[in-house]
Amino acid sequence: MDLTINGVYRLFLDNGAAFLRIISPILIFLGIVGILINLAQVGALITFQPLAPKLDKLNIISGARRLFSTKTIIELFRDTIKITIIGYVAYLTLKSELKNYVPLVDQEVGQILVFMARVALKICLRVSGALLVLAALDFVYQKFDFERRIRMTKQEIKEEYKLYEGDPLIKSRIRRIQRELARTRMLQDVPKADVVITNPTHLAVAIQYDPETMAAPKVVAKGERLIAEKIKEIAARAGVPIVENQPLARAIYEAVDIGMSIPAKLYRAVAEVLAYVYKLKGKI
Repeated sequence: MDLTINGVYRLFLDNGAAFLRIISPILIFLGIVGILINLAQVGALITFQPLAPKLDKLNIISGARRLFSTKTIIELFRDTIKITIIGYVAYLTLKSELKNYVPLVDQEVGQILVFMARVALKICLRVSGALLVLAALDFVYQKFDFERRIRMTKQEIKEEYKLYEGDPLIKSRIRRIQRELARTRMLQDVPKADVVITNPTHLAVAIQYDPETMAAPKVVAKGERLIAEKIKEIAARAGVPIVENQPLARAIYEAVDIGMSIPAKLYRAVAEVLAYVYKLKGKI
């Protein structure tokens, strides 16, 4: 064996190259295992967004918040456990080979490299097994954490309800506008009425009857308090007779909606009012 400087240098180069050829398949295997584990956890994701320059990355306060956030602490704790377990597995493997170290003194360099490669392969396989177990546990945790983060808060549920069902304030405003439009249409029909029956101050009901087109008299407008006053005001301007009949006004107001016909039980009372109005107009 050439023990000159050049000889030793050449020996290290040759045996180092041989060691790399032995160990490289193991390293490639570990790399593939790592990639497959990552794909199994989060799937394929190619993005250049993290490389984009952002001014908020220079913000010391937000950086400190990220550094000491709960997520960062949990990830640090998780990575520390991973490194500890991997180191412990490697330590146990080396310890199990302790009895084989002493005979290496009398072995050739090539045999020593083969021994080292065998030990390295054993460490890699055991570490890979440990990584698979850790990856499975990490996958369960990541899934749990993801479901926890996407779980909506009460406020988020309210916002989603507003999105799909409509904002209660907006719906209330729409209903108010609809009522106003219906009230406007109703008041426009008051001049068409044959009579307005009142109680006399709180309620007003406008009745229309056309024997040729209607089977029974119908309510074209009704209201209480301010609306009742408005109905009487429009009726007075349009020349529609106003008759005070408290029981009948209350009964019609409570029993008949706008646009609906008078029920049979009220026919006689309404007929008497209409007869009185027609007599005033000279129709009968």
